[in-house]
Amino acid sequence: MARSFSAPGKALLAGGYLVLDKQFKSYVVALSARMHAVISGTEVDGLEHTVITIKSPQFAQGEWRYSINDDNGGLDIVEANGRVNPFAQLSVQTVLAYVASSPNQQRKSKSEIEITIYSDSSYHTVENTVKKTHGAKVFHYHSDEITKIAKTGLGSSAGLVTVLTTALLSYYEPSVDLEDPKTLQLIHNLAQVAHCQAQGKIGSGFDVAAATFGSITYRRFDPKLISELKPLAECSTLEEYHNSLKSLVESRDWDIHMVPVALPHGVKLLMGDIRGGSNTPKLVSKVLKWRETDPRSASVYEGIDRANMTLVDCLSSLNTMFREHPESYKALLHELSSLNSHEIAGLNKPSFSLLHRLIGSNSTIRHNMRYITRESGAEIEPQQQTALLDSCLQIPGVLAAVVPGAGGYDAICLLVIEESLDAFYRLTRNDPKFSNVTWMDLREEARGIVEEDALDYGH
Repeated sequence: MARSFSAPGKALLAGGYLVLDKQFKSYVVALSARMHAVISGTEVDGLEHTVITIKSPQFAQGEWRYSINDDNGGLDIVEANGRVNPFAQLSVQTVLAYVASSPNQQRKSKSEIEITIYSDSSYHTVENTVKKTHGAKVFHYHSDEITKIAKTGLGSSAGLVTVLTTALLSYYEPSVDLEDPKTLQLIHNLAQVAHCQAQGKIGSGFDVAAATFGSITYRRFDPKLISELKPLAECSTLEEYHNSLKSLVESRDWDIHMVPVALPHGVKLLMGDIRGGSNTPKLVSKVLKWRETDPRSASVYEGIDRANMTLVDCLSSLNTMFREHPESYKALLHELSSLNSHEIAGLNKPSFSLLHRLIGSNSTIRHNMRYITRESGAEIEPQQQTALLDSCLQIPGVLAAVVPGAGGYDAICLLVIEESLDAFYRLTRNDPKFSNVTWMDLREEARGIVEEDALDYGH
C-alpha cells in the first residue's frame, strides 16, 4: 500500500545571515507550497539487491534508480545510469544507514521501492509549463531538466530531503507516527544530516526545521554535531557508521530553539517572484569574509538582531491583541488597510504605537542589510530590490517589505493586511515598476511534515 507525505517551503522573514550564528534567533514562515513524496514497495525473495527508484516526472530525465548493496558489512549505493542527485542519494544513504541491522541480523529479503516526488508550482518558474492532474492534485510539468529550471528560493532541496527521509523511514519503520514529537525530532535530525552532507557544508538548518515543524522561531544546532560525524566512506563497516549516526540523531545534544509561531490574524505574507536568482553560497561567503575583517560587523549584527527581535515581539503582540481584544484589533487593521507604512509612521496615534515599532524594526533591518551589501559586495539588497521594496511600502496595507533569507534576486517578501490585497493587486497589475514581479499564490502554513492520502495523487 502506498503512503504519501508532504513538507512546506519556507521564507526567512527575520534572521538573514544571523541564522548561521548560534547566538541569534530567527523567524521562519512555513509556506503552503509543498514538496510531496509517494512511496510504495515490497520485499522480493531472491532479489540480489534492494532497488530504490526515485521519480520526479515533472522534469526531463527526472528518474534516479539506486541499487543498494548492504551485504558484507558495507553500504554501496549505485545509480544505474550514472545520474547525480546528491540530495536524493544522501537521503537514501542516511535512512538506510540508520535502519541498518547488524551484520548477523541481515534482512533475508531485498526490496523494490518506488518513490514519486512532486513539487508545487511556487518552487520554480512556471513559464513554458504544462499542467497535469494526478488524482486530486495538479502539478506543472517542465520540458527541461530540474537543474535548468529557475528556482524561487522557497527551500526545495530541504523539502525534498525531508519528504524523502520521512517516506523511506515509513517503509522500514511502518509504525512512524508524525503526531509523535520524538518521531518528528528523529526525522528532523536525519534530514539535517542528509541535507548538510548533500550540500557539502553545514548550513544553518532553518529550512529543514521549517519543512519538519512548520512556522517557528529558530536558533541553530552546533555545527560540530554533524562535522564530527565520521563519513560513511571513512568507516570500516556499515555497523560502525550506523552506531555513530544512531547515537547522533537520537541524542539530546542538538540544543535547537524551535518554537511554533503564526503570523497575526488578518496579516498575510506575500511573496513576489522576480524571475532573478541568486547564488546563496557565494553571498554567504562574501558576508562571512566581511564579518571577519570589518570592525563594525559585530555592532551591525547586534543592531539587526535587536530589530529582528522587535519585529518578532510586535508580531506576537498583535496575536495577543487579537486574542484579548478581537473587535479593537479588527478595527485597527481596517483603519491601517487604507494607509501606507509612511502614513502610519507619521501619525501620532496611541493605537498605532505597536505598528510604529514594527515598521521601524523593518526599516532598521533593511538599513543594516544595505550597509552589509555595500561593504561586503554581497548583493543582499541591491539597488533594484531597494527601489522595488520602497515602491511596495508606498502601497496601502503593506506593513513590511524585505528580501527574505540570504537576499539577492530570488524573491521579495511583504507583510500585507489581508483586507488590502485586492487593491494591492489592482495597483501593481499595470504598474511598470512591478512588470517583472509575479505574486505567488501562497499562504502561511502552520503544518510541517504531514502524512497525506496517497489516493489524492492517483496512487
